[in-house]
Amino acid sequence: MHGDSILTEFYYGGQAVIDGVMMRGQRRAAIAVRDPQGHIVVHEEDLPPSVYQGSIMRRPFLRGLVLLWDALVLGTRALMWSADVAIGEGEDSKGFSGPMAWGTIAVSLLLGVGLFFLLPTAVSQWLENVLSLSKSASSLLEGLLRILLFVGYLLAISRMEDVRRVFSFHGAEHKTINAYEAGAPLTPESVARFSTVHTRCGTSFLLFVLVISVLLFVPLQFDTWYWRMASRLPLIPVVASLAYELLRFSTRHQRRPLMRALIAPGLAMQRLTTRQPDLDMLEVAIAALKPVLLADGLAVPDPSPLPTLVPVPVTEAASPAVSPSNL
Repeated sequence: MHGDSILTEFYYGGQAVIDGVMMRGQRRAAIAVRDPQGHIVVHEEDLPPSVYQGSIMRRPFLRGLVLLWDALVLGTRALMWSADVAIGEGEDSKGFSGPMAWGTIAVSLLLGVGLFFLLPTAVSQWLENVLSLSKSASSLLEGLLRILLFVGYLLAISRMEDVRRVFSFHGAEHKTINAYEAGAPLTPESVARFSTVHTRCGTSFLLFVLVISVLLFVPLQFDTWYWRMASRLPLIPVVASLAYELLRFSTRHQRRPLMRALIAPGLAMQRLTTRQPDLDMLEVAIAALKPVLLADGLAVPDPSPLPTLVPVPVTEAASPAVSPSNL
């Protein structure tokens, strides 16, 4: 163990990538991808200690910004690297960093904000003027449009064969984390018994973001379109932070009837973003989690040539969990 440097209540997690899975710990991120020859290629990258081991990870609301970093920066770079390996360019591909990665991140961010935040705002204001709606009705309509766009987007991409394969790796990531949290052996056959849904999934997180935005944007129904649209942008980090804290709280109290009802829509939504993985996919997800756990001193390798990691018993003060993933 690394002693006091291990933060309490750190949430392990990751995301699916092209033919693989990325996992993230406190000290290191690891991405495992199966190449065209059938080999599992693993890339490891140290994480900034000031972020992942610093005080920000212990501060409510601020730690939600780390989640944005995961989704927008680390996750996008991992996705690009996995695509290069999956098409046979090799593990030395530069897709994990560089101007191309930052350009992709910027474009993805602009498209996401434009599609899921600004477009519903513009449409709802237009309908408000056409139908003479009240400001409250317009606000509710904006939120409904935002949720419908999100669900429609998931339904549309889930029909693509390549995306369905990514969703299977998403299921493999969830199963692997669920198995680790349950203290089960990290072997494909053992991990296969676990669920493909998880209460702290990125899909649930995004649904919370959309619902919270409905409440926060109610007093911001300005008459002029540019003020109304501009008012949404500064609140996006606030919405994300609130959604992350709500996700943590609801998971901690998920056995209560009210919380079960609260998280039910997010779990149902994960049926769109996960698929049942095969054993080969589970092997890849486990290969991504092993180095992350070893870097944090939270797994003991079996001395056999192909080690099976047995999770170290964890106390209540430092129980492992999974972060929101696949954003």
